[in-house]
Amino acid sequence: MKIAEIISALESLAHPSLQESYDNAGLLTGNAAWECTGIICSLDATEAVVEEAVAKKCNLVVAHHPIVFGGLKKLNGSNYVEKTVIRAIKEDVAIYAIHTNLDNVLNGVNGRIAGMLGLQNTTVLAEKSGTLMKLFTFVPLLHAETVRLALFEAGGGHIGNYSECSFNSEGLGTYKGGDQSNPFAGTRGIQHQEQEVKMEVIFPGFLQSKLVQALKAAHPYEEVAYDVVALGNTHSGLGAGVVGELGEGLTEAAFLARLKEVFGVPMVRHTALTGRMIKKIAVCGGAGSFLISKALAAGADAYVTADLKYHEFFDANDRLLLADIGHYESEQFTISLLQEYLATKFPTFAVLKTGVRTNPVFYS
Repeated sequence: MKIAEIISALESLAHPSLQESYDNAGLLTGNAAWECTGIICSLDATEAVVEEAVAKKCNLVVAHHPIVFGGLKKLNGSNYVEKTVIRAIKEDVAIYAIHTNLDNVLNGVNGRIAGMLGLQNTTVLAEKSGTLMKLFTFVPLLHAETVRLALFEAGGGHIGNYSECSFNSEGLGTYKGGDQSNPFAGTRGIQHQEQEVKMEVIFPGFLQSKLVQALKAAHPYEEVAYDVVALGNTHSGLGAGVVGELGEGLTEAAFLARLKEVFGVPMVRHTALTGRMIKKIAVCGGAGSFLISKALAAGADAYVTADLKYHEFFDANDRLLLADIGHYESEQFTISLLQEYLATKFPTFAVLKTGVRTNPVFYS
């Protein structure tokens, strides 16, 4: 199996175009054309993880955090980033990072956190705009169903919990073929009129090439007329954070105890207790202070995240319980998420979870 096949599967889970502008997800070392000997899934790609991959005869590390985040101006092993990259290149180990793009899908990092807490009716906390597009095309009446199904199979027509969504209106199309044309119907040089269906299908922008290819393959016309336009709508399944509800409310003390148990943390940094029951909960793995206002707007009773600064705790405004469980701790289940996903996609292939503790923070 080629590493490119594994990358393709990962991009189906969370496309690189969904990453934030500051991020550096994707293949960081190695070559997609290499034969893959095995996969190690990890939160971080450190030198120790690369050594583990070599020992276990795996030449691909799939990590959540990119080891190369900013630009590298030198490679002399002066820090852990350079040491890791040097070791990976020397040992022919490919490193693939799937970072904020995995944060920005509902069934990604934050969906897994919500699942571990038992949240129900989960939705994206801050929906991402500028990710949706719409395709318009014109199809002969008798071929409309074939083209429509091709667009659905390519990933078009998904709106929230609904699939195979489209709008179709009938009308009269005209065309006149030139001397070198081979018209579907009619005669060269003579205007032809054809009963057509104007078809509209919404889709995530990263699927544009796939949809257009499917359209052209299924469409009977020699020259396919279509328009693709960008939409300002948000995507209900894409964006930062997740919000959901517990089946039964908990006291704040009981909720904090659950956080310690689920995430295996000895302590939780949090705001003052408000005396309210905890029912609706917002979550964001990693540094999530940027979503405090969204959690408040969503009416959350608690917001679970990490890397909060002193003054950011004041932003809770005594309206919700703000809980910081630690960066690694909040994202630790991403390792299992990646391993389970890839093992399902490639059931006869070696997909392992790292045995290396990459958390640089200790508690005493």
